[in-house]
Amino acid sequence: MPDSAQDRSLASRLRLSVVRLNRRLRAQSATETISLTQISALSTLHKCGALTPGQLAAKEGVQPPSMTRVIAALEELGYVERRPHPTDGRQAIVELSATGLAYIRQTISAREAWLDAQLAELSGEEREVLSRAAEIIDRMAGN
Repeated sequence: MPDSAQDRSLASRLRLSVVRLNRRLRAQSATETISLTQISALSTLHKCGALTPGQLAAKEGVQPPSMTRVIAALEELGYVERRPHPTDGRQAIVELSATGLAYIRQTISAREAWLDAQLAELSGEEREVLSRAAEIIDRMAGN
């Protein structure tokens, strides 16, 4: 817990910087018709592979009924597919469709291209500082 005005100022500056960077990166997405919650679910499926709706909800930190609505919207867009669970007939498995995979790859590519262009404008020392900061932020985020 920050115990000084300097620490609180750093926390505030870091929070605002991360929010602003995230906003700029989101602006590089392939389409605006998909919500942040839906993008997050697609990204989790891309990273983790096929999951049950309950597993996806747990990884996303949302309630299963909320994830059911997200999955239904993504399925309607053609970004995910459901198939029967191989051992539990009460469950389904959700996975990225070819369209969903293409969307995620296109979005990642656009965002990384924008970020690469921004990084190219920095000095080597500034890029090294950001490299160390990325490691620290990953550790803080528990990744």
